[in-house]
Amino acid sequence: MTDVHRFDRQALPVMPWKNGGGTTRQIASWPPGAGLDAFLWRVSIATIAASGPFSVFAGVDRTIMLLDGEGVRLHAADGSIDHRLDQPHEPFAFSGDVALDCNVLGGASTDFNVMSRRANCRADVRVLRAAHALPGATAGLLMSLQGTWQADGETLAAGEGLWWADEPRAWALASVGGTGTLVAVRWFSRS
Repeated sequence: MTDVHRFDRQALPVMPWKNGGGTTRQIASWPPGAGLDAFLWRVSIATIAASGPFSVFAGVDRTIMLLDGEGVRLHAADGSIDHRLDQPHEPFAFSGDVALDCNVLGGASTDFNVMSRRANCRADVRVLRAAHALPGATAGLLMSLQGTWQADGETLAAGEGLWWADEPRAWALASVGGTGTLVAVRWFSRS
């Protein structure tokens, strides 16, 4: 049976950024204990409080999604990326190789971040608003964004989630009461 790790967004430890522009709450990183230069995949929640440069992660594919606040504008000096992340629960994928500047569009905002080491794996990030049979993946994460969800007997209230790794797992997902929003991330090996 797959080990399932539960988490509550509000109970995750808060780590301040070196540049003082925000904080990060790491949900999971694989393999366990891997640093920022050695993870295969990583998922976190960040609060962006000030405009400034985004960290470059060479060889990493990223997906970011606004959770709360007015959002940010992400833009590259060469014009290859110019994106307003101002609509909640709409994932935006981009290469971590690109040097981006981030401009806060109002006050602080909070976003959901998925990173995958390109040579090793790829991420599939979906936002679900109805019952769904999520096909199997060796690693993944589920988090309720709004409402309460049932995931094969696991109950996830808003802000609660679970993740698994190293053994295939599929999920039958249903929103309690028929309304809600859930983010589902699955990682697939490239080997």
